[in-house]
Amino acid sequence: MDIKEPFLSVIVPVFNESGRIHNASAISDYLYRQDFSSELIIVDDGSTDNTVNILENISNNPNRRIISYEPNRGKGHAIKVGMLASEGKFRLFTDVDLSTPIDEFKKFLPYLNEYDIIIASRKVEGASLARRQSLVRESLGRGFTYLSQKVLQVKVSDFTCGFKCFSKLAADAVFPRMTVDRWGFDSEILYIAKKHGLSVKEIPVTWENDPRTKVRFPHDLIRSFRDLLEIRYNDLNKNYD
Repeated sequence: MDIKEPFLSVIVPVFNESGRIHNASAISDYLYRQDFSSELIIVDDGSTDNTVNILENISNNPNRRIISYEPNRGKGHAIKVGMLASEGKFRLFTDVDLSTPIDEFKKFLPYLNEYDIIIASRKVEGASLARRQSLVRESLGRGFTYLSQKVLQVKVSDFTCGFKCFSKLAADAVFPRMTVDRWGFDSEILYIAKKHGLSVKEIPVTWENDPRTKVRFPHDLIRSFRDLLEIRYNDLNKNYD
């Protein structure tokens, strides 16, 4: 049975994930076990492998949708597409690698009606890192966080953890204004949230690094820094108003 307005929409961006797309079943199974209504939206960001074919055969969630387009646009764009297509009262995006396990959402539940946006953090007290990134990646990640805090004046400890939940009101305020398609998008959406006075809560989570990450250093760090400058430029041009 289709649900017109589910309690929770879960958006999962994917690109050439034939080796990890089976994790969509774990997300689907989790949602099936909950006592709230939900929908699962998987956004295929121009995959050139057999990601979509595998996906169609592994999940029988009747409230699952697959959105696919070409060419590849970037993770940020895929999440924007999924958020704008979702119907949920609350809208969570998460990574298919399950670095943050989907059942960590239970930690968000007590705060959903108190905050506009709830984000997972690996850096606040109570967070647990089951498998850390390499020292180089951790250092570069800290560098990007520092730049985001200074350039955008947003007081968040962890910009890039891929597990964030928005109320419908917050999603409708943020994602139509989003312009950054790739790795700097996390900073942009939190900057837009700040511009519109939306409240943000950081929740410590369990997190485990997947060594098969698609992030490329230092290339993506340099690109993300350019994204931060683009965000400031957009703001000067009142694109976020």
